[in-house]
Amino acid sequence: MNIPYNPILFGYNINIHLVLEYLAFFIAFRYYILLRRKSNDVISSNNRLSIILGAALGALIGSRLVGFLENPFVDISQENIIQLLNTKTIMGGLFGGLLGVEIAKKRIGETQSSGDLFVFPIILGIFIGRIGCFLSGINEFTYGIETTSIFGMNLGDAQLRHPIALYELIFLILLFFSLNRIKNKTTLKNGDLFKWFMILYFAFRFFIELLKPNVFYFFGLSTIQILCLICLLYYHKTILNIVKNAR
Repeated sequence: MNIPYNPILFGYNINIHLVLEYLAFFIAFRYYILLRRKSNDVISSNNRLSIILGAALGALIGSRLVGFLENPFVDISQENIIQLLNTKTIMGGLFGGLLGVEIAKKRIGETQSSGDLFVFPIILGIFIGRIGCFLSGINEFTYGIETTSIFGMNLGDAQLRHPIALYELIFLILLFFSLNRIKNKTTLKNGDLFKWFMILYFAFRFFIELLKPNVFYFFGLSTIQILCLICLLYYHKTILNIVKNAR
């Protein structure tokens, strides 16, 4: 299957990934506002604003830092410095946002868990962004290694590759409905839904990275995989409780 990249709209070349990225932020935030209006949020509006600002700042730093660490030995020349500054990854954004929220909550003295309201908007935002990644083909580092399996697709370089972004789109749909079912059918402690999301998404990304042409640095792991392990270690108590309750 061949995918048309760099689409033309009204005679202009458009960066479909950038368009969908901004659309993802807008729609996800509007979805968050809708969910908060329908919920009995115990966190005040001022504290919510501080938490959102902390998440945004943490996500900005984390996404750029981890994006750079994916290939820290790149030649930083005048030609690619702008591209380097624009390098980012959702994984760094998520974990950086998590740390940013925790720092913000400590500064304002907020003790209530704040992540549950963000879960479904985050999933929706990632989903929309991944559509842009898929349509961008090999122009974005979300393509897979070459394959001879039936899943192989020509993503723009005449090679059959694993469509990693498409795999993730399918996973995000399953994750959205699975977590929604858990929320409606199970009594969860405040904050547990966000923990479930982080654990499942980072576990998925750890394994899907094996299908990407990554640069592997330590113990045969990529930067993203190392970050996934750090995140899973961060939530190790929750993981142990899940395993214990599943027995």
